[in-house]
Amino acid sequence: MTIGFRILPSPALPAQELLDALRPLASANLSDSMNFTHAVSGAIRAMHRGGVLCGPALTVRVPPNDNLMVHKAVDVARAGEVIVVEAGGSLDVSVVGGIVTAYAASRGIAGFVIDGAIRDLAEIGAGALPVYARGTSPRGPRKEGPGEINVAIDIGGVVVQAGDLVVGDQDGVVIVPRAEAEGVIQRTLALAQREQDVMQRIAQRTLDRSWVDQTLKAKGCSL
Repeated sequence: MTIGFRILPSPALPAQELLDALRPLASANLSDSMNFTHAVSGAIRAMHRGGVLCGPALTVRVPPNDNLMVHKAVDVARAGEVIVVEAGGSLDVSVVGGIVTAYAASRGIAGFVIDGAIRDLAEIGAGALPVYARGTSPRGPRKEGPGEINVAIDIGGVVVQAGDLVVGDQDGVVIVPRAEAEGVIQRTLALAQREQDVMQRIAQRTLDRSWVDQTLKAKGCSL
């Protein structure tokens, strides 16, 4: 197996119950529950009309001007997987367009996260398949390689391993390490309950904001 042209085995798919528990959780709360980490750069944003992205990652690394391995990834991805593409963050050449996303949707693929550019934005934006990307370019790619599938990649400052869980909503994308998922879900549920309690106190006009002044005084701020 040659470095630069590698397709590694895919890990086992997660239990559906795990995905069902993860799907309704907000990306912001998930990131907070991981100590404000594992949130992909906000430069990688939603290009579709709406809808939550949730599924295990099939990772792809390609050069900024080539999408041969992206095409292969669409062929080998299993239903429910998210194709996560490290394309160097370049906006010079698109690596995914309307044909690729339409074919992926027909195979039950959950969506795309691309650290690079897409094209056919009107078509993708009108569709329901979740697609996150750094931007757009009308220029198309080569189809020659190199490229690798199921290797560790860097997406918007976050390392993604094959099988890690990807959650995307209107705020952006968060990567949940597969081995930590159950604990992250429990912490996120607890955080969501605390936030709900705060919102209730706001509605009742009983919210205690004394912590703000206490923190400032502890920092030496004169009030």
